[in-house]
Amino acid sequence: MPTPRHRLTASTAQTELAEALAALRAELQIPADFPPEVIAEADAAHAEAPREDLRDIPFATLDPIGSRDLDQAFHLERTRRGWRVRYAIADVPAVVAPGEAVDSEARRRGQTLYAADGTVPLHPVVLSEDRASLLPGRDRSAFVWTVELDRDGADIGHRVQRALVRSREQLEYVTTQQALDAGADSPAALLPEIGRARIAQEQARGGASLNLPDEEIEKDPENGYRLIRRRPLPVEDWNAQLSLLTGMAAASLMLGARVGVLRTMPPPADDALASFRVRVGALGLPWPAEQTYGDYLRGLDRDDPQTLAVLHAAASLFRGAGYAAFDGEVPAVTVQAAVAAPYAHVTAPLRRLVDRWGLVVCEAICAGADVPGWARASLSQVPELMQASTQRASRLYTGARDRIEAALLFDRVGERFTAAVLERDGARARIQLDDPALTATCPVGDHVAAGQPITVVLQSAEIATGRIEFTEAPA
Repeated sequence: MPTPRHRLTASTAQTELAEALAALRAELQIPADFPPEVIAEADAAHAEAPREDLRDIPFATLDPIGSRDLDQAFHLERTRRGWRVRYAIADVPAVVAPGEAVDSEARRRGQTLYAADGTVPLHPVVLSEDRASLLPGRDRSAFVWTVELDRDGADIGHRVQRALVRSREQLEYVTTQQALDAGADSPAALLPEIGRARIAQEQARGGASLNLPDEEIEKDPENGYRLIRRRPLPVEDWNAQLSLLTGMAAASLMLGARVGVLRTMPPPADDALASFRVRVGALGLPWPAEQTYGDYLRGLDRDDPQTLAVLHAAASLFRGAGYAAFDGEVPAVTVQAAVAAPYAHVTAPLRRLVDRWGLVVCEAICAGADVPGWARASLSQVPELMQASTQRASRLYTGARDRIEAALLFDRVGERFTAAVLERDGARARIQLDDPALTATCPVGDHVAAGQPITVVLQSAEIATGRIEFTEAPA
């Protein structure tokens, strides 16, 4: 379980932080509540049961503990050729009428925002946490993907259909990992071998997963907020492979039909790769010339303090992610470079707008039917809507994190802290403090290099702005 590094306990700072977070929401024009007409429409929404009935399949969900917005449910089985993966995705299009109030509000929001002081959902909770959510024991309409894998984990056939499903069990990561480690019976029993096979497929494609430690903001009812860094459990990586598999299958269908919307990212430029090679060499973890960057990143020792600096440097290789909508002419860039394959977002429609389009497009392709008119007519608008919401989400998270970090440090001005240098940018360095586990920037002398430890002194911490200033401690 994650361990809190430092907690905010001073009531005055908590009050100032609450005010700062509220001001940040106002600055970014984050919606507080849904308009009455949206709530009314959501309350009246009802999904018609699809013709196909797959309630006999014992689906299960796997999410963080306490989750209610359950987008995906899985069922895994072994076959003569390898494995069969069934992945049921919440049927949001069945409860959101195109062009009506809920749809219009969702387009304005773009995605669910996970703010420090409360979640801002894409859809009213009556839909996202109830009628469209794949909650256990509830009959739900879903887009059910069926992907056949061979013994090496390669996709040898895929399709999607609308069907009635009923999830049997809601799993969460920690206890599922414990059950798998103990060899106990679980709906996820085949997940480790399928996940590992898919990771090997990723490696063979030349894909790369950074797997940076998760940085999470948790609200503590007694002590305000806390920042937590934790490494994802193996079961989380294996579960993520199911989503990646489905997204790749969706992209294949869309490209074959020449209509859809892809999640794209260009491959790293040659000069970025050359710069990265120099930087990691300076960190004492050289990248062998004969090795792909994916293999290099996978081979790093996650317990080596230098590895975090390398992973932060690697982030510069994965830039330019976006969405490409197309109808008739395939876009110039079709690959998501980190995945090393064409890829589409179709597995989180309760929390992300674009998935609704991808799902109905793929279902129509598999059914041999026309893509719904509303989806085709508005397809070109989706990338811009997603880009705007992604920028807003990033600014909200970064702004909240900065203000919480300042609150954690507000009473420690003048103290010395041990840190590691992640990277240099001219006369300043990006540093990672040991305790509390946060990142900041600091002016440094010419003698300071990326990867080395450094002692810094906190000069100021402003909760209202999130501005923190460190200086290098004198030798």
